[in-house]
Amino acid sequence: MNYHIKDEALADSGRLRIEWAAMSMAVLNLIKERFSKEQPLKGIRIGACLHVTTETAALMQTLKAGGAEVYLCASNPLSTQDDVAASLVVHDKIPVFAIKGEDHDTYYEHLRAVIAADPQITMDDGADLVSTLHTERKDLLDKIIGGTEETTTGVIRLKAMAKEGVLHYPIIAVNDADTKHLFDNRYGTGQSTIDGIIRATNRLIAGSIFVVCGYGWCGKGVAMRAKGHGARVIVTEVDPIRALEAVMDGFEVMPIAEAAEVGDFFCTVTGNIHVIRQEHFLRMKDGAIVANSGHFNVELDLEALDKVTKAKRTIRPYVEEYLLENQRRVYVLGEGRLINLAAAEGHPSSVMDMSFANQALCAEYMVKMGKKLEKKVYGVPKEIDKEIARLKLSSMDISIDSLTEEQKKYLSSWEMGT
Repeated sequence: MNYHIKDEALADSGRLRIEWAAMSMAVLNLIKERFSKEQPLKGIRIGACLHVTTETAALMQTLKAGGAEVYLCASNPLSTQDDVAASLVVHDKIPVFAIKGEDHDTYYEHLRAVIAADPQITMDDGADLVSTLHTERKDLLDKIIGGTEETTTGVIRLKAMAKEGVLHYPIIAVNDADTKHLFDNRYGTGQSTIDGIIRATNRLIAGSIFVVCGYGWCGKGVAMRAKGHGARVIVTEVDPIRALEAVMDGFEVMPIAEAAEVGDFFCTVTGNIHVIRQEHFLRMKDGAIVANSGHFNVELDLEALDKVTKAKRTIRPYVEEYLLENQRRVYVLGEGRLINLAAAEGHPSSVMDMSFANQALCAEYMVKMGKKLEKKVYGVPKEIDKEIARLKLSSMDISIDSLTEEQKKYLSSWEMGT
């Protein structure tokens, strides 16, 4: 078996951590149980480019239980948990190509290793696997049934590909499922981002001014949790509706140029490029802490920051000090990459349970329906979304009401008025 990980000796500790995560993933466990019996993915090769965490390991085990051949690489150079990668290789015999802290060239070598397995289904988090396939291995595209995409940034990239007519196979936007973005993006990103910032800095959030750039579902979560820690939260936005929503939720809203002068902590969660730029870094007060929890590190213009930096040093793990030409110091966390995975452990397993349940069921759906679909980006079928929510409620021992026949009739008619 071909693989590339840091150290096989880490496998036993990784297995224990995977077991711990699986205890909070009741929905995925139910799907794994059914997959083991029905084998809906039998003989299917799945190439996955995801954050290599304990929760991802539970998903890989589920896919393999369903009969799939699974190949996994990291979707971010800093997000891999090396003991988890080792456990998947040693205990589950799943080929993994991921090492925490891998450089740019190694990252793409790992992508190409997964592509070399000739996958029939792709599972992506950021669309690097799909884009590399489309640029470097067009000879394999006709063999691919379909794919799934986990994150906002990837969905944006894939929709752009579909719009230009260059996307060669259908992809389901798992990120757009209600059971994904309403929970994973908001509660998962909110908690794990604050966790990563605190682990990296050991600074007090209470009483600080915390600037959140972007008020999508991830931004909502970060703002909510920062407020819960006692911060005064400022939101920056380009969308007037989201900005208005932030105001109604009780947050201050202002342009980043203004927020840059007052913030103690900054966190970008937009999915866009160069949200915090050179002019903003220069306006920051001495000691400002800057992090990113959007998918790629491009949200921070680090190249421009380097141009106005006199000296740079790593002052503690995941904290780089930039001494600027104006003699102020700015601290960038986790190289500008996902701070919740660089310095912490990513989302809690109970929320990833729903996200990865979507991945598993959408992979099954693609095997059944992919050849009938057009080459574009699809939403998660509503029946899958609702089934995951139903299973999650059941696992929490929560019951809900059902419509009566009278209510069903009323909702499907137009005759009855006030």
